[in-house]
Amino acid sequence: MKDVFKMWKQTKMVVLVALCAGLYAAVLIPFKGFVIIPGITEFRPASALPIVFGLLFGPAGAWGSAIGNLIGDFFGSIGIGSAFGFVGNFLFAYVPYKLWHNLAILDKEDKEPDLKSGKKIFAYVLVSIFGAVACALFIAWGLDILNMVPFAALGTIISLNNSIPSIVLGIPLMMVLYPRIKKWDLLWTEIMPEEDLPKGGKLAKLGAVLMVASIIFGMGGGLMAALGANQAVFSAGFAAGGTGTLSVGIIAGIGSLGMLITGAMQD
Repeated sequence: MKDVFKMWKQTKMVVLVALCAGLYAAVLIPFKGFVIIPGITEFRPASALPIVFGLLFGPAGAWGSAIGNLIGDFFGSIGIGSAFGFVGNFLFAYVPYKLWHNLAILDKEDKEPDLKSGKKIFAYVLVSIFGAVACALFIAWGLDILNMVPFAALGTIISLNNSIPSIVLGIPLMMVLYPRIKKWDLLWTEIMPEEDLPKGGKLAKLGAVLMVASIIFGMGGGLMAALGANQAVFSAGFAAGGTGTLSVGIIAGIGSLGMLITGAMQD
């Protein structure tokens, strides 16, 4: 994860963090009134942005998404859960750009996120889903162990609430933005020093595969454990309660920790 910290030495990347954070917050805040779970989450067309930020701006997009979400929380949902929202939204952008470069879906010679081929669109959809679920996994795990919201209900809703805008709105947005960002020399791969860019080596590819496995294990296993503990999904899940289940906390926690460890493997 060295790029996540070394990017702060690059002035352009710091400016991009501020721009991403401001734009994300600006799109989030007007929809704060469209509440799905009071004090927790709302209808979020802004969820199309973190994937785009991550693929275009790399670690700057991840930090911008995290900070922008925190700013948005000050307008209706700030609380202890915001700490998990910060990390979750960081992962929302971080996981896609790591997988885009290291999962070996695309040709090694062409990693540009221009979405000019069916293969790239497929890759975009795939990394968008994993980014959305990674965000949902971390937030749902955190709020479940805090006895605030059941894992099954929150994990399911955030996954859908993130992935649908990411795909439906994100694809045309990426097609519009990429040529301009490329023309302005603002792609993170053109700003960061060569030694801090993805190498795509064997360890990085293994890390990408294990990151996917961590997300699937954490969310899939967490949901199975939650349902086995009589949690339910969607609105019924909130009425039934059932937070703080030990098995859910362990399984989802392993998946969440796995995402961070496998991210470090992809440097």
